[in-house]
Amino acid sequence: RLYALCSATTFVFLSTGPTVSGSLVKGKVGQNITVPCFYTVTRTQDITSMCWGRDSCPVSKCYRTIIWTDGWKVTEQYNSRYMLKGNLPMGDVSLTIVNAEEGDSGIYCCRVEISGWFNDQTSNHKVVIEKARISTASPHIYTSEQTS
Repeated sequence: RLYALCSATTFVFLSTGPTVSGSLVKGKVGQNITVPCFYTVTRTQDITSMCWGRDSCPVSKCYRTIIWTDGWKVTEQYNSRYMLKGNLPMGDVSLTIVNAEEGDSGIYCCRVEISGWFNDQTSNHKVVIEKARISTASPHIYTSEQTS
């Protein structure tokens, strides 16, 4: 009888694991880049804390934390270029990177803390920041006359 209970528990544990999704966000040096992350808020009790970190999401919290929110406001911010500009109490916890630099390229983790064991909603996002293209070719001068 105990064996059956353990099996059912194991099944439930595996089937209710964290949600992992992600995106690829591309931008250019100097742009403001928004990395999307949302969670569902249907009532005030759903509003929860979350963090953004560099690298893939670990088992809990965030690795190399960038920013924390309690669900209502930003509570910790490690660099003024990283901001949460969305409507936090409505579940928009998208990360804005202001004046992006090549060094901002990499994996970002969005972790929304959902109560209970292993319920957190996590997503890993790849950010690619490229140098703005600067043309080194000499300018062309177009005239209405054609030469032969």
